[in-house]
Amino acid sequence: MNTAVAFSLTLVLLSLVIPAEPANSAESPITLVVHGGAGTIVREKMTPEREAGIRAALAEALTTGYRILEQGGSSLDAVEAAICVMEDSPYFNAGKGSVFTSEGRNEMDAAIMDGTTRKAGAVASVTGIKNPIRAARKVMEQTSHVMLVGEGAEKFAREQGLQFEDSAYFFTKERWEELQQTKEKEKALKKEYGSLAFPHTHLGTVGAVAVDAQGNLAAATSTGGLTNKRWGRVGDSPIIGAGTYADNATCAVSCTGKGEIFIRSAAAHEVSALMRYQGLSVEKAAQRVVGDELVELGGEGTGGLIALDRNGRFAMEFNTPGMYRGYIKKGAQPVTFVYRGE
Repeated sequence: MNTAVAFSLTLVLLSLVIPAEPANSAESPITLVVHGGAGTIVREKMTPEREAGIRAALAEALTTGYRILEQGGSSLDAVEAAICVMEDSPYFNAGKGSVFTSEGRNEMDAAIMDGTTRKAGAVASVTGIKNPIRAARKVMEQTSHVMLVGEGAEKFAREQGLQFEDSAYFFTKERWEELQQTKEKEKALKKEYGSLAFPHTHLGTVGAVAVDAQGNLAAATSTGGLTNKRWGRVGDSPIIGAGTYADNATCAVSCTGKGEIFIRSAAAHEVSALMRYQGLSVEKAAQRVVGDELVELGGEGTGGLIALDRNGRFAMEFNTPGMYRGYIKKGAQPVTFVYRGE
């Protein structure tokens, strides 16, 4: 046997006994995508100063999370860090910028999920926690539970040493005025129809999805919910499979909009299911959920989502006039959007 033939035979034999590299393990394109809420975002009513502030906050969230990915950090660390930036900004309906309930309180929800293990953590109806997303991660990593709510979640967060703030920290004039305007509409409706129906607004919610250098996915979502919400109402954001989901085999998803529709459709998981069982791309799956399935349940004009697969392909779908959103990929600068058609 000549040398060339022997060498070729050796390569064939090695290929039979050495397992192939997992897809994307060596060349996984690190990517981070964020959203700051979908809703009636009208260009003509947006001041240049506010638009600049929103874009700057989105860019800061992207840069903060990407820095972790670039240094070899995990997708979980990246989405948590990105969410914290947006929770600390008054521009978004999460953390500091949370809307007010009918009783004038700030009640917040958050969730995080690891695509590698499909472990998840969430908190709902919490007050005072500066960064609810940190509490959600503590639930995932320090308990055997998935969701903690209300006073129990707050007690747990204190035991974990998380930072709390008083009500003045969460107060913003804009959100307070939104509540007063909504209550005036409520009075008018009751006078005209004599019903218990009450109006509310749902612009807001922040989310992040990431893939790290190891090809692992993670998703996180945080929100203040609906303006004028009552009775301890909780939306989709902290509900795994509705507003937040991550699975390395398919995608990571974070939703924003009217939570009831997203809960009924299990929207975040539905994107994953369409990829797993119908073989759709992340882009096609997101389009199907937002453009068709949500609409079939009366969800036209109610929100959107971001979704990312482990190859770095992503979607930013919404059926509202606008959605605060952006992305950053390996070796590039952050890109942000506000309106449809950008």
